This record gives sequence, structure tokens and C-alpha cells, in this order.
Amino acid sequence: MVISEIEDSEQYKEQGNEAYKIGNWDEALSLYTKAINLVKEDGKELATYYKNRAATYLKLENYEEVVNDCDKCLKIFPSDPKALYRRCQALEQLQRYEESYRDATQIFKDDPNNKTIQPILERLYKIVHERERKNAQTSSKLESMMKLAFDFTENKDKRETAMNNLLVLARENAGSELMIKSTVVQEIRKLMKVEKNKEMIITGIRIIGELCKHSPEKTKIVLRDVGIPWFLEILDSTYEKQVNAAQYCLQTILNTFSGMKNKTDFKPDKELVKKYEKEIGLLLSCLVNNITSRIISGISRDAIIELLLKNVHYSALDWAIQLVDQGAVERLLECTSELEEYKYESAMNITSSTSTIAAVCLARIYENMYYDQAREKFMGKIEAYVKDKLLSPDLESKVRVVVTITSLLRGPLDVGNAIIGKEGVMQMILVMANTDDVLQQKVACECIIAAASKVDKAKAIIGQGVNILKKLYTSKDDGIRVRALVGLCKLGSHAGSDASQKPFAEGSNLKLAEACRRFLLHPGKDMSIRKWAAEGLSYLTLDAEVKEKLIEDRAALQAMIELAKTGDQSCLYGVITTLVNLCNAYEKQEVLPEMLELAKFAKQHIPENHELDDPDFVTKRIVILGKEGVTSALVALSKTESQNSRELISRVFNALCSEQELRGIVVSQGGVKVLLALSSDGTEKGKVHASQALARIAITMDPEVAFPGQRCLEVIRPLVSLLHPDRSGLENFEALMGLCNIAQVSL
Repeated sequence: MVISEIEDSEQYKEQGNEAYKIGNWDEALSLYTKAINLVKEDGKELATYYKNRAATYLKLENYEEVVNDCDKCLKIFPSDPKALYRRCQALEQLQRYEESYRDATQIFKDDPNNKTIQPILERLYKIVHERERKNAQTSSKLESMMKLAFDFTENKDKRETAMNNLLVLARENAGSELMIKSTVVQEIRKLMKVEKNKEMIITGIRIIGELCKHSPEKTKIVLRDVGIPWFLEILDSTYEKQVNAAQYCLQTILNTFSGMKNKTDFKPDKELVKKYEKEIGLLLSCLVNNITSRIISGISRDAIIELLLKNVHYSALDWAIQLVDQGAVERLLECTSELEEYKYESAMNITSSTSTIAAVCLARIYENMYYDQAREKFMGKIEAYVKDKLLSPDLESKVRVVVTITSLLRGPLDVGNAIIGKEGVMQMILVMANTDDVLQQKVACECIIAAASKVDKAKAIIGQGVNILKKLYTSKDDGIRVRALVGLCKLGSHAGSDASQKPFAEGSNLKLAEACRRFLLHPGKDMSIRKWAAEGLSYLTLDAEVKEKLIEDRAALQAMIELAKTGDQSCLYGVITTLVNLCNAYEKQEVLPEMLELAKFAKQHIPENHELDDPDFVTKRIVILGKEGVTSALVALSKTESQNSRELISRVFNALCSEQELRGIVVSQGGVKVLLALSSDGTEKGKVHASQALARIAITMDPEVAFPGQRCLEVIRPLVSLLHPDRSGLENFEALMGLCNIAQVSL
């Protein structure tokens, strides 16, 4: 090492010492790091710099880094008392008491007169011996529980109790350490192959999940003992609780390796992600390869896609580019092209939600294509898939590609519009709609509905396809009729809430709405008809007259609420949009009087509000919805990953909470828990609406009733967020009122 480097590093060290003395920890940390980077060889100077930086990390409470720097110092000088002392302090804070006691003992052996270490040694001695005593008890308990749980000759209740006790042990740090060292993981793996009791299987999966929560190293041991294929095996089930448990377990593993938590304000630890990149990549690659597996169940497939959906975003594991490279786009397109009613030899098992979830996943991947080249690559894969299907001579390929285009129009809309805008695609769809084949009519109808999402396209389809839809509405097949009806509803509503524009003849919307309500109440054997009827109403309820007719039909309202309670993601859009329209909870653009006069002068069309959309009528509709139990429907629908849908749910909740008499109903039906989640995860506007709803509840209700226990603390952050200067005066006022009410609660 040259003399100038020594002088520079010493200079940085001295400056670091000065910064340390005045309590400028960040500056000291930076200077010590510069000193370390200049030293090329191990020696006394480097050991000193590591010791000093460890002291700074100790002040910053970054205990892991303290241990790392002390380890490096002790590698050069194994008995350095300062390094041992600082590592001892850090290890104690990390609750690694045995290792901390080891360092304290070493310091005392080297210097028996050290009075600083003596009280620490006494304290650690008591902690370590108490832990040894508890571990002995835990070890004995673990052994007895294992004997009961894995013995098939034992009573069923005893085995279930023993398994639940193992789950409790797995949640404790000491218990999990003993379980990892024992054969519990291997025993659970064997149990899954032969166990018939569903509750035992689910508890076993939860135990594995809890063992993976504590640290990445423990998780690696579990993965080594059971293997990733085992997780995919337990995920493959038709029993929803088992699939949910396995899905949660896999997400826990990804969270542990990345430092994420199941909360929105937690971001992954980049250093951890880099360290365990191989494990994360292997797990996600296995999930990608299983998207199109022909042997797994439909709900298992949905769970796999949801796992990818949750982790693909740049704020999570940022895996969008890798998914495109590994062929996830093509596999997701295969899922979107499947039809529940059309089975063939190599068909995949799907649910009514599979296509929707796959479309949302494709949309999430597309929005994470940051640069033009990535978007072009994504688009290229879509185009290649569509082209391959279009060039295939068989009818099945044509049907499947139209179903895929429909999903693209419901997911990455720009991509879907680009595909349907290609020469001959729309014409092919209209030809399919005009055939006598029921299947072709169904898929073509659905595609026309999805395509008419923008005013320009709706106008073009009115010119080309309205007669075809009218003809299909006379079909004997209810499935065709309801789809044609939804197509007509969508085309008839493209003027929005503008009362002065009517695409169809006067009264047509009311007739279409009446037909939708009939299908909603009497769906027959095909339950998907009710979903389509709700979607039709979602377009027609932009018309104030239709809103009033629907709100008076309590049976139709109840049918829609019951549909929402199923939690079926495919009915989400139809139901929630209808509710937003009924409550007039959509975004209203403020029109300045000057702009209005200017529009009149320029002879531009000015939208008009209907008299039935006056505040009195809106309030009446909101109260009826609240008393009919719409909150329970919103709770069921809130499980969606779609950020836009979560915003719509927040809007309806806020509309309900604007009426004081409904706030108690919202609380009693589980609305507060959902609102807390919506206030932290969603679009900016969605979070504001959810927070305002919570503020309104906090103003008039007893906080101890509305926000029992921990929720009284959780609700403070959303209310404080409403005090931002960008929020409206009403939002500021309601937040302050709510906070004042909560402040009187004694915790």
C-alpha cells in the first residue's frame, strides 16, 4: 500500500472520528467507508476502520452490519476487545443471546478486571440459562407432539390438537429452531402423501409456512428438505382452503428471501433480493412452467397466476422482464384462450375467474415494460401468438384467438386495441357473430362487447354490428341472447351520463334494462347469465331513468348483491360499476362558467345532467343500497388485485359513509377492515376515498365500537393522510373531527 493511500485513509478516519464525536453518524459512516475502500491489504489500519464503522452502525441501530464489520475486524485480530464488545452488543439486540454470551465470556477471560462487561455477562448468563431451560421443555413438548401428530393409530382429535400445537411452536423463534433441527419437515412431507384428513393437511402446510417466516437460512433448509416440486404438488388441489394455504406459504417464502411483508408500505430489500436471486428465480420459474400444466386444478392455476401477479410489479420483485423472457406471456395467452364450456383432449382445467386473472396479470406485466424495446418485445409475442392462431385452418384456433383478444381488451387495453385494429380482425369477428354456430356467436358477442370500450370504436360498431346483435338477441339460446343484450347495452350507453344524447330511440335503454333485470332474476341453469346481466346494467345505469327503475326493483338488487358475495372475479366489473353509477360516485369534472359560455359561443355540444341525478334522488338510492346489505358484497369483491376496481369499491364505501344512518351498517358488516386495506393499497384517489370513509365513521361513531383494539391505532395513518394541503377543505375538516374523536380513547 503506497504512503499517499495510508495518509488519505488516515485522514478520512480522523474526519470520521470528528463527525462521530458530534453525533453526525451518517457523515461518520461515509468517511469510515471511504477509508476502508482505500486500504488494499489486511492490517492494523483496516481492522481499526472496521471497528470504527461498527461503532457507527451501532449508533444507527443497524445491528446486522455491526456484526459483519466486527467479523471482518476479528478475522484480522481474533481477540480485539472493542470488536468483541461491539459484536456482543449487536448480537444481544438481534436476540442471538448464545453468541452474545460467547463474546462476553471471551472478553472476561482476556480481561477479568473489565468492570463494563461484568453486568452484561451476568444478564446474558441468566437469559441463556432461562432459554436453555425453556428449550429443554420445548424439546420435550415437540417430541411428544410429533409422536401424537404422525401416529395414524391415535385418535383424530388428539392428532389435530397435536398438529395445532406444532403450529404454535413453529411461530416461536426458539420452537422453530428446534423444529428445523428435528425431522418435523420430513414427517410433514411424508404425511401429505397419505393423510386423508383435510384439516391435518392444511395445518401441516401452515407449519411449513411459519417455519419459513423466521429467516432466509431456515427457509433454505426447508426448501432443501422438501423441494419446490412438493409445494407445487400441495398447491394442486380442488379444496380451496388447501390451495389458499399453499399459496400463502409460497408467498411467505418469496417474502422471506426478498425482505417483503404482506403490507403495501413494505418494499423488498435489494441486498436480500440480490443475495437470494437464485432461489427467488428458481421458484418463480417453476410457477411460470406450471401455468399451462394440464393436470392441475382450475383454482390451483388461478393461485399460480395470482402469485406472479403479486410479485411482478417494480415495487415488488420487479420480475416483468424475466417473465417475458421465460415465455410467461404465451402461457398466459393460452389460459385466456380456454373456454369452460368448450372441452377438448388437451384442455386445461379453469375457473370462471381464470381468464380475468390472466388478463390482469398480462396488464401488470405490460405496465412494467419501462422502455420501447421491452414493449415491442411484449407486443411481438402477442402478435406472434395471434398470427399463429389466425393462420391455422381449423375453427378451434379461430374461436380461441377471439377469446384471447377479448381478454386482452379487458387487460392490457392498448395491446387489445392494436390487435383488433389490424386489417380483417374485426370483420372476422362480425362474420363469426353472423353464423349459426352457438359457440362462435358467444365468443364473437363477447369480443364485440369488449371492443366497444371507446366512443370512436362504439360508433364504428353501431354502424357495422348493431343489426347483427339485434338478430342474435332473437336467438333461442339464453347465453347468446344475454351477450347480445350486453352488446346493445354498451353501444346504447356510449354517451355516458349526458341526458341530451341518445344513440338509440327514446325508451330503448329502459327496455334493455328491463331485459337485463329479467335475466338477473331468472338466469336458468347457466349461472354466467347473471354475470352478463349485471354487466349490461353497468352500462345502462349511466342513464338516470334506468337507475331509478333498478333501485325500485329490490329483488334485482338482492340478486346482484348475492352475485357479488360469491367473490367471482369475472362479475367484479359489472357489479361494482353498477353500484358506482347508482351512487353517482364516479369522478365529476368541474366545469367553469366561463368555459360553459365559451362552449355555447363555439356551438359545441354541452352535456346535460338528468333531473333524476339531483342530490335528493342520489341520497335515496344510497340509503336503499346500504339497507339492502351492499356492504357485504363490497367486502367479498375487495379481494381483487385490480387497483382500478379497488378504487371503485372505495368510492362506493365513501358514498355509503356520507349518510350517517348507514355508518353503523358498514361497521357491522365488516367494512372497516376492508377500508383500512383500501386506504393503504390502491390508486391515489382510491386511498383518499377509503380514508375519507374512515374519517366519516370516526366522526359519529364510538371509536371503541367502530375500531376495536389495534384498529384504533391503524386508522390514525389514513386520517392523517387527509390533512395534506392537496386535499379538499372538507376532507381536512372530517379528518380532524375523526382524529379528535379517536384522541379521547384511552389505550
